[in-house]
Amino acid sequence: MALPNGGGGYQVGDGNLNEVILGYAPAPAVYTANATAALTVADLEGGIILYTQTNANNLQLPAVTGVSGVDAEISSAKVGSTFDFVVMSTSTGVATLTVNTGWTLVGSGLTTASGFGAIFRARKTGDGTYTCYRIG
Repeated sequence: MALPNGGGGYQVGDGNLNEVILGYAPAPAVYTANATAALTVADLEGGIILYTQTNANNLQLPAVTGVSGVDAEISSAKVGSTFDFVVMSTSTGVATLTVNTGWTLVGSGLTTASGFGAIFRARKTGDGTYTCYRIG
């Protein structure tokens, strides 16, 4: 497949190579409780989740189905749509991502080491199903 030229491609801005591309991100979600926490869709959409606890605990993904599930909140996603989010441990605690209804986790590195972060990619695989991969 050839790359489009002329009017067939997508270009950000008016071609100014020095133009900054701006985005928006809300304040990061912060989890400090000394217990398993249930993440929300808004936490994932925000892109950054801070884990500030000194103990090891689980961060459970939100359900895919239901009134406030991923499919309801990100209703324009189609099979193959993806989004990324980061979980950062800002203390000595270790956070482990866990499943909820509709999720499949791929890989064994779903834990963030104390003082470090991990990048995850969620991919819609069907109606009511997502797969989460650790990509960095």
